[in-house]
Amino acid sequence: MNTITKTDFNFPGQKSVYRGKVREVYNINDELLVMIATDRLSAFDVIMPKGIPYKGQILNQIATKFMRLTEDVVPNWLLDTPDPNVAVGLVCEPFKVEMVIRGYLSGHAAREYAAGKRILCGVELPEGMKENDKFPSPIITPTTKADNGEHDMDISREDIITKGIVSEEDYKVLEKYTRDLFKRGTEIAASRGLILVDTKYEFGRTKDGRIVLIDEIHTPDSSRYFYSEGYEQRQNRGEVQKQLSKEFVRQWLIANGFQGKEGQQIPDMDEAYVESVSERYIELYENIIGEKFSKADISDIHKRIEKNVLDYLNK
Repeated sequence: MNTITKTDFNFPGQKSVYRGKVREVYNINDELLVMIATDRLSAFDVIMPKGIPYKGQILNQIATKFMRLTEDVVPNWLLDTPDPNVAVGLVCEPFKVEMVIRGYLSGHAAREYAAGKRILCGVELPEGMKENDKFPSPIITPTTKADNGEHDMDISREDIITKGIVSEEDYKVLEKYTRDLFKRGTEIAASRGLILVDTKYEFGRTKDGRIVLIDEIHTPDSSRYFYSEGYEQRQNRGEVQKQLSKEFVRQWLIANGFQGKEGQQIPDMDEAYVESVSERYIELYENIIGEKFSKADISDIHKRIEKNVLDYLNK
């Protein structure tokens, strides 16, 4: 199926292009950022060789909907969405940390806990927990923001401040915004029969000095959700939780001998598997947003995006 895994546009006033794991960001006259969500699939900080149909559209539409639903509690960079795969917003200088917040012992935190660690990013973890148990209160476990090809690394609040990565004054704002967004996200998830388990937020500073939310928010790439119904019973029985997140991709990769470590080969993703991942992302969208997913025309995604962005910029 037709996917978009790389872009090479040349928009009027274009100054530079930044290519992240999934998104490509075009700087227009140092005033606007045109962020294109591609269909690339990333896991363990490695980009998979095949794109996933509609994934970019899904991520972009979830992120932009949640930006609108949270802009009353935390300001964000978003101005408009001229295309299903595109968000346009203010130029920002990103902070070099990702603010990860966890309500439950899952994913990376659970793997570290199982390995015997009881301090994660400077935060002490309670004894006697089992995977997917709820923390007494949400914990913030930041990571460094890696450059292309490098792994994000766990880091403590103290190290972020003492190393001058973020000033103490700014970090307090990032912490407050992270907790406020997680609280709102938890409430929205609960209204849809879901539990927001953990997520990450990224922030930047606008040219006029404001700290704002950037990038994505509450998408299945950046967040983990459980189904609320049956959560307690599954925990009590020691069963795996029913979840909505990219974790199913990670588990498939682990089962096929890949965790992003040196010397490991990415397993082959045949057409049937790629199609199944696309269907799973659509399921994620419909559960998280609470409405049916409307597929955009993908007969020529590049041409469609270029036309929509040019029309917007020419306005």
